[in-house]
Amino acid sequence: MAQTGEADRRILVINPNTTASMTAKIGEAARAAAGPGTRITAINPDEGPAAIQGPDDGAAALPGLLALVKAQMTSDEPADAIVIACFDDTGLWQLRRRWPVPVIGIGEAAYHMAALSAERFSVVTTLSVSVPVLEDNLRLTGLAGRCARVRASEVPVLALEDPASNARAKVEQEICNALEEDEVGAIALGCAGMADLADELTARFSVPVIDGVSSAVKLAEILAPR
Repeated sequence: MAQTGEADRRILVINPNTTASMTAKIGEAARAAAGPGTRITAINPDEGPAAIQGPDDGAAALPGLLALVKAQMTSDEPADAIVIACFDDTGLWQLRRRWPVPVIGIGEAAYHMAALSAERFSVVTTLSVSVPVLEDNLRLTGLAGRCARVRASEVPVLALEDPASNARAKVEQEICNALEEDEVGAIALGCAGMADLADELTARFSVPVIDGVSSAVKLAEILAPR
């Protein structure tokens, strides 16, 4: 972890759901990606959905997310940048309009990194209910033409927190399917709960497997003032 001090860049990483174990995993990934002089604070709201799976959960998470950001940004140590650690990019545009610091969604960050890594990429996400949200975000970001397909592995978000589940195997199978069928050179992992899988999956499949958490932290470091 970077040493703290007056010159530190402070990045607030918010998991909009209430699952603390996922927030801890996200925080680890964010700190591993952060460079010297960057201080990561990873938090989640106390109220709201335990997982964000589709637009209804995103809407339910929004009040807690906005209140948490307001509390942090009006504290004695406001953040220099905000990372929204939900691949749906929940609240991205509302927060960008409200706060004069870089606000990075991990979905948007992963799309850009995947597009820089390969001519075409696919997204492997959790449940089918999330696919329309991600497809809309790709169009809004301007990268829909670079994405071959948004694929659902049919893994509930919280299954990624259970070592006894078959979540990883199902994600790996969907990556296999994407590489065989989509003619892509990179994969974006479509959930913050997959952040700990990226390095091992990159090594296994010999293509860039992009984690949005680390991508967003790197972009926030570039954009945030010191």
